[in-house]
Amino acid sequence: MIESILLTAARVCTFDGQVALTNASGFFFARGHRLFLVTSRHVLHDEASKHFPDRIEIELHDDANNLAHSTGFSIPLYRNGRSIWRQGTDSAGEIDVAAIELEQGALPAGAAYRAFTPAHLLGRFDQVEVGSSLLVVGFPLGFHDTLHHMPVVRQAAIASSFGLRFQGKGYFLTDARTHRGTSGAPVVMRCTSADPRHGDLPWLLLGVHSARLDVGTRDLELDEALGLNCAWYADILMTLTDM
Repeated sequence: MIESILLTAARVCTFDGQVALTNASGFFFARGHRLFLVTSRHVLHDEASKHFPDRIEIELHDDANNLAHSTGFSIPLYRNGRSIWRQGTDSAGEIDVAAIELEQGALPAGAAYRAFTPAHLLGRFDQVEVGSSLLVVGFPLGFHDTLHHMPVVRQAAIASSFGLRFQGKGYFLTDARTHRGTSGAPVVMRCTSADPRHGDLPWLLLGVHSARLDVGTRDLELDEALGLNCAWYADILMTLTDM
Protein backbone atom coordinates (compact mmCIF):
# COMPACT_ATOMS: atom_id res chain seq x y z
CA MET A 1 0.00 0.00 0.00
CA ILE A 2 1.29 3.45 -0.93
CA GLU A 3 0.95 6.06 1.81
CA SER A 4 -1.63 8.60 0.72
CA ILE A 5 0.52 11.61 1.67
CA LEU A 6 2.97 10.72 -1.11
CA LEU A 7 0.21 10.99 -3.71
CA THR A 8 -0.61 14.60 -2.74
CA ALA A 9 2.64 15.98 -4.17
CA ALA A 10 3.48 16.58 -7.81
CA ARG A 11 6.85 17.28 -9.42
CA VAL A 12 6.69 20.60 -11.26
CA CYS A 13 8.95 21.36 -14.22
CA THR A 14 8.93 24.85 -15.72
CA PHE A 15 9.44 25.58 -19.42
CA ASP A 16 9.92 28.43 -21.83
CA GLY A 17 8.45 26.84 -24.92
CA GLN A 18 10.33 23.56 -25.23
CA VAL A 19 13.28 24.74 -23.13
CA ALA A 20 13.34 23.22 -19.64
CA LEU A 21 14.09 25.80 -16.93
CA THR A 22 13.67 24.62 -13.34
CA ASN A 23 12.31 21.89 -11.09
CA ALA A 24 9.97 22.56 -8.17
CA SER A 25 7.29 20.95 -6.03
CA GLY A 26 3.54 21.31 -5.83
CA PHE A 27 0.47 19.58 -4.41
CA PHE A 28 -3.23 19.10 -5.03
CA PHE A 29 -5.99 20.97 -3.19
CA ALA A 30 -9.68 20.28 -3.78
CA ARG A 31 -12.52 22.60 -2.86
CA GLY A 32 -16.00 21.42 -3.67
CA HIS A 33 -15.93 20.02 -7.19
CA ARG A 34 -12.86 22.04 -8.18
CA LEU A 35 -9.25 20.86 -8.18
CA PHE A 36 -6.18 23.08 -7.89
CA LEU A 37 -2.44 22.67 -8.21
CA VAL A 38 -0.64 24.69 -5.53
CA THR A 39 2.99 25.77 -5.65
CA SER A 40 5.15 28.78 -4.81
CA ARG A 41 4.36 31.87 -6.83
CA HIS A 42 8.04 32.42 -7.62
CA VAL A 43 8.06 29.05 -9.40
CA LEU A 44 5.71 30.55 -12.01
CA HIS A 45 7.02 34.13 -12.18
CA ASP A 46 9.98 35.71 -10.44
CA GLU A 47 11.21 39.18 -11.27
CA ALA A 48 14.27 38.93 -9.03
CA SER A 49 15.77 35.99 -10.92
CA LYS A 50 14.27 36.89 -14.34
CA HIS A 51 12.40 33.59 -14.30
CA PHE A 52 9.44 33.78 -16.71
CA PRO A 53 8.23 30.35 -17.84
CA ASP A 54 5.22 30.13 -20.14
CA ARG A 55 4.10 26.66 -19.08
CA ILE A 56 4.66 23.98 -16.48
CA GLU A 57 4.48 20.22 -16.63
CA ILE A 58 3.51 17.94 -13.79
CA GLU A 59 3.98 14.20 -13.57
CA LEU A 60 0.84 12.15 -12.91
CA HIS A 61 0.31 8.50 -12.14
CA ASP A 62 -2.16 7.22 -14.71
CA ASP A 63 -2.53 3.65 -13.43
CA ALA A 64 -3.24 3.10 -9.73
CA ASN A 65 -2.25 -0.55 -10.11
CA ASN A 66 1.12 0.25 -11.65
CA LEU A 67 2.82 3.22 -10.05
CA ALA A 68 5.86 2.74 -12.26
CA HIS A 69 3.75 4.15 -15.09
CA SER A 70 3.23 7.90 -15.33
CA THR A 71 2.55 10.62 -17.85
CA GLY A 72 3.36 14.29 -18.18
CA PHE A 73 0.54 16.82 -18.02
CA SER A 74 1.29 20.23 -19.53
CA ILE A 75 -0.33 23.39 -18.14
CA PRO A 76 -0.02 26.70 -20.01
CA LEU A 77 0.52 29.62 -17.65
CA TYR A 78 -1.09 32.26 -19.86
CA ARG A 79 -4.37 32.51 -21.70
CA ASN A 80 -4.99 35.39 -24.10
CA GLY A 81 -1.91 37.07 -22.71
CA ARG A 82 -3.07 36.90 -19.09
CA SER A 83 -1.69 34.70 -16.33
CA ILE A 84 -4.02 31.90 -15.22
CA TRP A 85 -2.69 31.38 -11.71
CA ARG A 86 -4.16 32.96 -8.62
CA GLN A 87 -1.95 34.77 -6.14
CA GLY A 88 -2.58 37.01 -3.17
CA THR A 89 -1.29 39.90 -1.15
CA ASP A 90 -1.77 41.07 2.40
CA SER A 91 -0.78 44.12 4.42
CA ALA A 92 2.89 43.09 4.23
CA GLY A 93 2.95 42.60 0.45
CA GLU A 94 2.89 39.63 -1.90
CA ILE A 95 2.34 36.10 -0.64
CA ASP A 96 4.57 33.49 -2.24
CA VAL A 97 1.80 31.00 -2.97
CA ALA A 98 -0.02 30.37 -6.26
CA ALA A 99 -2.96 28.16 -7.19
CA ILE A 100 -3.92 26.99 -10.69
CA GLU A 101 -7.36 25.50 -11.26
CA LEU A 102 -7.08 22.28 -13.23
CA GLU A 103 -9.51 21.17 -15.88
CA GLN A 104 -10.33 17.76 -14.44
CA GLY A 105 -11.82 16.46 -17.67
CA ALA A 106 -8.42 16.94 -19.33
CA LEU A 107 -6.56 14.82 -16.76
CA PRO A 108 -5.48 11.35 -17.86
CA ALA A 109 -8.09 8.65 -17.37
CA GLY A 110 -7.33 6.79 -14.16
CA ALA A 111 -5.11 9.56 -12.74
CA ALA A 112 -4.10 8.52 -9.21
CA TYR A 113 -3.59 11.34 -6.74
CA ARG A 114 -4.80 12.62 -3.38
CA ALA A 115 -5.87 16.17 -2.65
CA PHE A 116 -6.01 18.17 0.55
CA THR A 117 -9.32 19.89 1.26
CA PRO A 118 -10.43 22.75 3.54
CA ALA A 119 -10.99 20.07 6.20
CA HIS A 120 -7.21 19.55 6.30
CA LEU A 121 -6.60 23.17 7.32
CA LEU A 122 -6.28 24.11 10.97
CA GLY A 123 -9.30 25.59 12.70
CA ARG A 124 -7.25 26.94 15.60
CA PHE A 125 -3.61 27.97 15.54
CA ASP A 126 -3.10 27.11 19.22
CA GLN A 127 -3.28 23.43 18.28
CA VAL A 128 0.37 23.56 17.18
CA GLU A 129 3.25 24.11 19.58
CA VAL A 130 6.70 25.36 18.79
CA GLY A 131 8.97 22.37 18.15
CA SER A 132 6.13 20.22 16.77
CA SER A 133 7.24 17.59 14.28
CA LEU A 134 6.41 18.16 10.60
CA LEU A 135 7.09 16.68 7.19
CA VAL A 136 7.97 18.52 3.98
CA VAL A 137 6.88 16.45 0.97
CA GLY A 138 8.65 17.37 -2.25
CA PHE A 139 11.34 17.02 -4.85
CA PRO A 140 14.62 18.55 -3.58
CA LEU A 141 16.91 19.30 -6.53
CA GLY A 142 14.39 17.31 -8.57
CA PHE A 143 15.36 14.16 -6.64
CA HIS A 144 12.66 11.49 -6.30
CA ASP A 145 11.92 7.80 -6.78
CA THR A 146 12.30 7.77 -10.56
CA LEU A 147 10.91 4.25 -10.86
CA HIS A 148 7.67 4.87 -8.98
CA HIS A 149 7.60 8.66 -9.55
CA MET A 150 7.24 9.42 -5.86
CA PRO A 151 8.44 12.40 -3.80
CA VAL A 152 10.65 12.16 -0.74
CA VAL A 153 9.99 13.67 2.67
CA ARG A 154 12.21 15.67 4.99
CA GLN A 155 11.74 15.93 8.74
CA ALA A 156 11.04 19.43 10.00
CA ALA A 157 9.98 21.21 13.16
CA ILE A 158 8.07 24.39 13.93
CA ALA A 159 10.77 26.99 14.61
CA SER A 160 8.67 30.08 15.40
CA SER A 161 5.46 30.70 17.29
CA PHE A 162 2.77 29.14 15.12
CA GLY A 163 -0.07 31.55 14.44
CA LEU A 164 2.15 34.64 14.65
CA ARG A 165 3.25 36.24 11.40
CA PHE A 166 7.05 36.05 11.62
CA GLN A 167 8.42 39.61 11.37
CA GLY A 168 4.97 40.67 10.18
CA LYS A 169 4.99 38.38 7.12
CA GLY A 170 2.37 35.74 6.36
CA TYR A 171 4.66 32.83 7.13
CA PHE A 172 6.09 30.81 10.00
CA LEU A 173 9.55 29.25 10.24
CA THR A 174 10.53 25.61 10.00
CA ASP A 175 13.78 23.98 11.03
CA ALA A 176 14.66 21.54 8.23
CA ARG A 177 17.30 20.68 5.70
CA THR A 178 15.90 21.81 2.36
CA HIS A 179 17.17 22.42 -1.16
CA ARG A 180 16.18 24.14 -4.36
CA GLY A 181 13.31 22.27 -5.92
CA THR A 182 11.41 22.04 -2.64
CA SER A 183 9.62 25.33 -3.31
CA GLY A 184 5.88 24.74 -3.32
CA ALA A 185 5.98 21.58 -1.19
CA PRO A 186 3.24 20.98 1.39
CA VAL A 187 4.27 21.28 5.04
CA VAL A 188 2.17 18.83 7.03
CA MET A 189 1.62 17.48 10.52
CA ARG A 190 0.16 14.09 11.41
CA CYS A 191 -3.35 14.24 12.86
CA THR A 192 -3.51 13.39 16.55
CA SER A 193 -7.17 12.35 16.41
CA ALA A 194 -9.34 10.71 13.77
CA ASP A 195 -11.54 12.97 11.63
CA PRO A 196 -13.81 11.26 9.09
CA ARG A 197 -13.56 14.33 6.84
CA HIS A 198 -9.90 13.49 6.20
CA GLY A 199 -10.68 10.15 4.58
CA ASP A 200 -7.46 8.22 3.97
CA LEU A 201 -5.34 11.37 4.33
CA PRO A 202 -4.84 11.79 8.11
CA TRP A 203 -2.64 14.88 7.88
CA LEU A 204 -3.06 18.58 8.61
CA LEU A 205 -1.84 21.00 5.93
CA LEU A 206 -0.04 23.77 7.81
CA GLY A 207 1.91 25.59 5.15
CA VAL A 208 3.53 25.90 1.75
CA HIS A 209 7.32 25.76 1.76
CA SER A 210 8.82 28.79 0.04
CA ALA A 211 12.54 29.24 0.57
CA ARG A 212 15.44 28.99 2.95
CA LEU A 213 15.95 31.93 5.29
CA ASP A 214 19.42 33.34 5.78
CA VAL A 215 21.03 36.24 7.61
CA GLY A 216 22.65 38.91 5.48
CA THR A 217 25.39 39.48 8.05
CA ARG A 218 26.45 35.80 8.13
CA ASP A 219 30.16 35.20 7.48
CA LEU A 220 30.09 32.71 4.60
CA GLU A 221 33.36 31.15 5.74
CA LEU A 222 32.87 31.06 9.51
CA ASP A 223 29.13 30.67 9.97
CA GLU A 224 26.94 27.82 8.83
CA ALA A 225 23.58 28.56 7.24
CA LEU A 226 20.76 28.82 9.76
CA GLY A 227 18.86 25.85 8.39
CA LEU A 228 15.58 27.76 8.76
CA ASN A 229 12.88 28.08 6.12
CA CYS A 230 9.79 30.14 5.36
CA ALA A 231 6.45 28.34 5.10
CA TRP A 232 3.43 30.43 4.17
CA TYR A 233 0.31 29.72 6.20
CA ALA A 234 -1.92 27.37 4.24
CA ASP A 235 -5.14 29.20 5.10
CA ILE A 236 -4.33 31.55 2.18
CA LEU A 237 -5.72 28.75 0.01
CA MET A 238 -9.23 29.58 1.18
CA THR A 239 -8.80 33.00 -0.41
CA LEU A 240 -7.06 31.80 -3.57
CA THR A 241 -9.65 29.09 -4.27
CA ASP A 242 -12.69 31.25 -3.59
CA MET A 243 -15.02 31.84 -6.54
